[in-house]
Amino acid sequence: MSASALQRQQDLWKKYSETRDPAIKEQLIVEYADLVKYVAGRLSIYFGSNVEYDDLVGYGVFGLIDAIDKFDLSKKVKFETYASLRIRGAVIDSIREQDWAPRSLRKKGKELEKAYFELENQLGHSATDQEVADRLGISSDDLNKLLQEVNMSQMISLEDYLEQNHEAGLDPLSLDRDTSQPEQRMEVVELKETLADAIDKLPEKERTVVTLYYYEELTLKEISMIMKVSESRISQLHTKAIMRMRGRLERLKSAIL
Repeated sequence: MSASALQRQQDLWKKYSETRDPAIKEQLIVEYADLVKYVAGRLSIYFGSNVEYDDLVGYGVFGLIDAIDKFDLSKKVKFETYASLRIRGAVIDSIREQDWAPRSLRKKGKELEKAYFELENQLGHSATDQEVADRLGISSDDLNKLLQEVNMSQMISLEDYLEQNHEAGLDPLSLDRDTSQPEQRMEVVELKETLADAIDKLPEKERTVVTLYYYEELTLKEISMIMKVSESRISQLHTKAIMRMRGRLERLKSAIL
């Protein structure tokens, strides 16, 4: 961002914090519109072509407005970081409120995750699509459809999974932070090693998707263009990768507990 653009944002925030002028609020919404588009583009990986990108942007705008209303300039927190969480939450809440994921689909998701976990534990290598399909008693085409549906119904995310396992010592916020407790340091080291090992053992295309999404922080569209495959295919690869990695993390969690 140029110095002039940064100064413009700072001036807008100063005026808005002092006046709460609706006209200035509108300017702030326009100023951060690209942030909404970026977050929507990232979340597109869960939906492929099943949910329109423009709809995700529309949901995200409500999160941006909420972030502007609640942002405290005096706390010296970067607005983009704060707003990104609000925008992401607004999109996910809007999708979940539609309640299009029936209980039967959530059950299938659990069965799919279990199949990956058991097969890879048994085989000692990444299970192929055919092996997973055979375990579930379905065709490869049906497996691909199920992967897309499950991705949407469970909003599978590596960050979300790690956050859910905070109690087990698997705190994603501690991955790049020193800790004074030897036991906690060991858990962090083990988690880092397990994640690195899990990523390294992924099939090549899945490893590329994980790297581009979680490390390069690209959007679904950008990853699709780089890998020259459809966005729905990228979404499927992401689902398979996270299911494999969750299986490895489950084994780590069991060892810690």
